[in-house]
Amino acid sequence: MTTPASTHAANQPRILMCPPLFYGIEYEINPWMSTERQADHKLAGEQWDGLRAALQSAGASIELMTPVKGLPDLVFTANAAMVYRDRAIVARFKHPQRQGETPLDRAWLEHDGLSVDDPPADLSFEGAGDALFCGDTLYAGYRMRSDAGGHQQIGEMLGVRVLPLELADPYYYHLDTCFCPLSQSEAVYFPGAFDEYGQKVLEANVPTLIPVAADEARSFACNAVVVGKTVVTNAGCPQLHKQLKERGYTPIATPLGEFVKAGGSAKCLTLRLDGEEAAAWKQTAD
Repeated sequence: MTTPASTHAANQPRILMCPPLFYGIEYEINPWMSTERQADHKLAGEQWDGLRAALQSAGASIELMTPVKGLPDLVFTANAAMVYRDRAIVARFKHPQRQGETPLDRAWLEHDGLSVDDPPADLSFEGAGDALFCGDTLYAGYRMRSDAGGHQQIGEMLGVRVLPLELADPYYYHLDTCFCPLSQSEAVYFPGAFDEYGQKVLEANVPTLIPVAADEARSFACNAVVVGKTVVTNAGCPQLHKQLKERGYTPIATPLGEFVKAGGSAKCLTLRLDGEEAAAWKQTAD
């Protein structure tokens, strides 16, 4: 259960997470997943606790969903919805294995005080996994899990500019696995996850792009959570952490290898309820 948004401390970062009580590799819907390579349940719980502690130490309030047996990916709350001001566009999952999450996500978000909308009819949309603000622009990943047409219609619903980015590598099946806005003018990205056009779109529209090396991208370096000037990532991203420090950020590494087995890491395990740090609308709302 949660406390409605209106009663929370003003300006405190709020993040939705779901404990990994029923987390496991029960099916295969991305190249990372193999039912023959199961997660260590105890270790996954410890890693999830470590991420939660790191985010709390950065000043975030952690809100919790109740885990549900038979929905192992409910733990990846980033996909539940995209939040814009006091509205949430709830997901319409591409794969049937995850579609049971949506009614639970909707109920939680409505109880939290958000106005919940559906994505355009008959189009897949996987929430903040594929829709991230950097400044006043919504960058939208498509092809693997979300449909480009849906993003454009969501942009019209919200009155914001949308730049679609085609994802070219199935290992980076959501935008948040290869692109992480840090501020209104800075972002981390893995160039190899995008086609040539997508790379040019990013280069033309994000003033400062920090490229991630292929080996660190495979450790989900781009799947980071930004809280103020703190950037929380999976372990194994030293080059990125060096670059972040040089730019005035405080990077924190916390092991999340048990979730990488399912194709997720820090960002996938979180949904920012009050707006990402990089969203221009968040700054005007404060």
